Amino acid sequence: MYSLAGYGQMIADQGRMNTYIRALQKVMKPGAIVVDIGTGPGIFALLACQMGAGRVYGIDPSDTVQVGRELAIANGYGDRITWIQDISTRVTLPEQADVILSDLRGLLPLFQNHLPTLMDARKRFLAPGGTLIPQQDQLWAVVVEAPQLYSKMVDPWRQKPYDLDMTATGQILTNTFIKGRVTSYQLLTEPQQWAVLDYTQLEAVNYGATLSWQVQKAGVGHGLILWFDTLLIEDVGFSNAPDLPELIYGQAFFPWSNPVALKEGDQITVDLQANLIDGDYVWRWKTQVQAEDKATALKATFNQSTFLGASLSIAQLRKAASHYTPSLNAQKQLEVMALSLMDGQTSIATIATHLFDQFPQTFSSDQAALSFVSQLSQRYSQ
Repeated sequence: MYSLAGYGQMIADQGRMNTYIRALQKVMKPGAIVVDIGTGPGIFALLACQMGAGRVYGIDPSDTVQVGRELAIANGYGDRITWIQDISTRVTLPEQADVILSDLRGLLPLFQNHLPTLMDARKRFLAPGGTLIPQQDQLWAVVVEAPQLYSKMVDPWRQKPYDLDMTATGQILTNTFIKGRVTSYQLLTEPQQWAVLDYTQLEAVNYGATLSWQVQKAGVGHGLILWFDTLLIEDVGFSNAPDLPELIYGQAFFPWSNPVALKEGDQITVDLQANLIDGDYVWRWKTQVQAEDKATALKATFNQSTFLGASLSIAQLRKAASHYTPSLNAQKQLEVMALSLMDGQTSIATIATHLFDQFPQTFSSDQAALSFVSQLSQRYSQ
């Protein structure tokens, strides 16, 4: 979830904001019903009211919706915005929407449960003939020379800081991706479209394709840059491609295991896959670099994945094995007992007193027990 300061950075991004506003203006009709998913402090919900919306549902699981409530009252829209602090897939609305607006992307549109959320909203919230904003995202990939980005990832470890051998981190470091930005001068191949996400009829959450390039300019290849172009509505959209005005989204740099010296005419093939697993995406990029002279052996082969970049302990992996017999630790036992007492009739204070009496060694005071139960209530109660 974003902090209020994080939402402030999004609002300050004029390229993003002005484009969303133009899209909203194009589709807004007096009295329209609008759903703003991931509303945060509600800037789009407020703007929808300003443009004549009859009712806006602002949905977000974070506490920033309270700020939205205050802003709605301050701007005279308190009676037209319904704030719902929850995940949209758990929400049922009393009416369908003429417009559903969202911006749930992270660095890339394939981000956590972004796609399942929009599919669910389209099917359950959108009225026949209604409009989704955005309507489509196109993802692009290109091979780049990016020594600064690559060094940012690996140099602090590969240069033996404090005379310590840190090379064991190499596999982890080059099996992750980071936010970066490059110019068109750094592109060694032509950009290729990797995926198209059509939110008006989207049914898939996993994407993959094999991309093939011929090197256009000699240089040292350090990996891939991915970005997206978005179509919000009709001819209104934006892009965070190289050399275009910088947006808050940035670009995603997927490093290679090692830099590769490339000559004009070399052939590069990358099998790029993204699969949603347990609420987040696992990326895989399998690369082959073939010299222009086909008789020459492969210059490089890499098989990388963000799964290999995860720092998983043996103890944690053991707990996920199919033959493992789990049992709750003391902390979870305490939580289970507290939750079992939340029966709709027992107050937080009563639950806290019961826990303090049963587990005096766990809580330093009755106030500590009260705080513990209050936090569980905020997370799980209706």
